Amino acid sequence: MGRPSGCPLSSILWRPSPVLRPLASDPHRPALLDTALAWYFVLVWGSGYLATKVGLQYAAPFTFLTLRFAFGVACLAVLAAALRPSFPRSRRELGHLAVAGLLMHAVNLGGSHYAQYLGLSAGITALVLALQPVLTAVVAWRWLREPLAGAQWLGVAMGLGGVALIVAHKIDIHAVTPAAFAAAAIALASVTAGTLYQRVFCPQANLWAGALIQFSLAAAVLAPLAWAVEGMRIDWSWPMAGAIVFLVIFASILAVNALHTLMRHGAATRVTSLLYLTPIIAVALEYLLFGVAPTALAWAGIVVTSAGVALVAWRR
Repeated sequence: MGRPSGCPLSSILWRPSPVLRPLASDPHRPALLDTALAWYFVLVWGSGYLATKVGLQYAAPFTFLTLRFAFGVACLAVLAAALRPSFPRSRRELGHLAVAGLLMHAVNLGGSHYAQYLGLSAGITALVLALQPVLTAVVAWRWLREPLAGAQWLGVAMGLGGVALIVAHKIDIHAVTPAAFAAAAIALASVTAGTLYQRVFCPQANLWAGALIQFSLAAAVLAPLAWAVEGMRIDWSWPMAGAIVFLVIFASILAVNALHTLMRHGAATRVTSLLYLTPIIAVALEYLLFGVAPTALAWAGIVVTSAGVALVAWRR
């Protein structure tokens, strides 16, 4: 089967899906590879919400993240010994990787996990973090010279509105406290800044070596917080171990690398708009694993979100 031509979504994922098609901006790059990366990122990132929910039942946020990044360092050290990737050769490159990593991993995940730990409902947390494509669109338009057509701006707005409909039943205004909302807002700002920072200042960095450096720094920053704030208390269990293995190998290492690869090949807003699709995966998993059927409002949100991502991804 050849690559579809004249299709409004020839840039995110391939048929039969109406939403996800290749993100590659390089016409010589195989579309199927970016197709697989995009599908993988959406599926794993959407599943990560449930894995995080499981892990936080056995360890507080900073402690859980310290375990997560320590295990990630161990995995990447073995991988680095086998692959021998190229590490930064200058302090400047190392510094850029450090800034991007602390923003994306330590500050972002620390903020989002702590917001949930403080009682912020999953719906509000998801809605706040769903603002990332909006912020990315504004930053990319203003500073990265990536203009969007009117239909793409409409798609960004529709995606956010669709996510709001999907998570509406999980929004609990009474659970909002200033501290919890601030933690979620910090997570939103840091993940947006970190993703764009790495794209601009570390475009050629080896992703495996970069991840090892960033995970090491994140663990070094979070471990003292885990000890001082939470007493490093851990309820060891197989479910927690499974959550850590999934989040480290499939999400933090493979999915984040897939995201950075896509960012290098496509426009920032078009790539981050994929994040709008992750709540749809979470809804599907809740139905498959726990029998929680989507509401009519959620179904409407799924349609609106998919249409919004389609508009963002449109390329003539």
